[in-house]
Amino acid sequence: MLTDMNAENTVREGAEDSPETRTDLARRAGEFVRSADFIDRLSRRVARRTESQAPGGGPAALAYLSEELVPELDELGFASTIHDNPESDEHPLLIAKRVEGEKLPTVLLYGHADVQFAHDSQWADGLDPWILTRDGDRLYGRGTADNKGQHSVNTAALRTVLDGLHAESGVAEATLGYNVTILVETAEEAGSKGLRSFAAAHAEELSADLFLASDGPRIAAEVPTLFLGSRGALNFRLVAHERDGDHHSGNWGGRLRNPATVIAAAISSLVDGNGVIQIPALRPDAPPASVLDAVAKLPEIVEEGAPETDPDWGEPGLSPAERVFAFNVLEVLALDAGDPAQVVNAIPGAASASMQLRYVVGTDVSDFENRVRTFLEENGIHGVAVEFEHCMPATRLDPGARVVTAAVESIRETTGLEVAVEPNLGGTIPNDVFAEVLGLPTVWVPHSYPGCNQHAPDEHALVSILEQGAEIMTGMFWDMHMRPDDWFSSK
Repeated sequence: MLTDMNAENTVREGAEDSPETRTDLARRAGEFVRSADFIDRLSRRVARRTESQAPGGGPAALAYLSEELVPELDELGFASTIHDNPESDEHPLLIAKRVEGEKLPTVLLYGHADVQFAHDSQWADGLDPWILTRDGDRLYGRGTADNKGQHSVNTAALRTVLDGLHAESGVAEATLGYNVTILVETAEEAGSKGLRSFAAAHAEELSADLFLASDGPRIAAEVPTLFLGSRGALNFRLVAHERDGDHHSGNWGGRLRNPATVIAAAISSLVDGNGVIQIPALRPDAPPASVLDAVAKLPEIVEEGAPETDPDWGEPGLSPAERVFAFNVLEVLALDAGDPAQVVNAIPGAASASMQLRYVVGTDVSDFENRVRTFLEENGIHGVAVEFEHCMPATRLDPGARVVTAAVESIRETTGLEVAVEPNLGGTIPNDVFAEVLGLPTVWVPHSYPGCNQHAPDEHALVSILEQGAEIMTGMFWDMHMRPDDWFSSK
């Protein structure tokens, strides 16, 4: 039976809250991740060339779902169905369901089977993106961090809890006391093509009370982290096209409008030379106190090899963490005017800038093109077209939500460490599908770290993080079993 968020915390009737059992199961899950069995499993999965941006990848994606995941989930009592993607023939999706009771709460788990382009020739000597290679704490291979290693850890943790409950109860089928649905897509690296429409069409099958997943990096390797959503990303172009062809700057300078100069002026009217957003429409509302409190508690991390933070860049009066996790940033991604490789004394006929707004909840991006165009015109900048390209919405769960407290306490009990709670990632993931389309509270528990090279050559996972991740997820699945009221609430 589902209870209200404000209900008193209860322990599941008939269950013994045994710290020894919980600790033992978490230890067992960590040991499994260090074992040859887990390494063999991850080796097989890394070897499958599931590059979702490359044409012709459909068979590899389908094989990963049907040959790697379905047999594993079948052993855990799941009924699996592989579905066609409504927007792509090459990117199937998997829904697997383990139902213990129609009236029990449900947790929806998520992962993606696809990887970025391998960039085979750019890996270090002795490394191959399709061959799992261990070097000390590092496991090299495409997908080790993003996302094959992470979702493999989560199903291993779930198996550990089910095995523990089976041993404790002595009955043929162990019961979690809640249902589990798993959604795995194969197009995340291709912008999660079709995921939103698929979720809308399968909303009943994916109905749940909590979304829990692992992707992306921790704030630092040694700091267990939660994030509760992501900044949105809105990409657009500014285009000034005055005429076809270029014209001699000596003969025509002063008589022709220079579109490159116009684009430069348009950019500086939107964002100044210190990175401060000038257009009110692209600035967010003040974030809630719970968000500011969570950001203020984030540790300051200096990663080896990372660029030095510029204290004078971005919104004045904000800390670097607030600028990333609680505010917007407007970036120039590319500029196009003339030919920088062979500069000639000519006024270009056209110029453009590729722009991106990373934005948090509380930013109104409706009617975006018209509002930006109007602002430019009001500031005396004419002839600039604003071309919307694509947008992923901003989402976040309130850091004060009861489930966040439960997750923090669970991780602290498992690891003895303080947890970094990011209200949202600085980057963007398809969290809007789960938060908006399915209407779920969203909690992400990443098992990677910022230096993992997840979209670059030499991608790797750290065995130490995967091991601790397995322990963390085992503790969470156990705590959901013991104290469901802390984790599940009626929508």
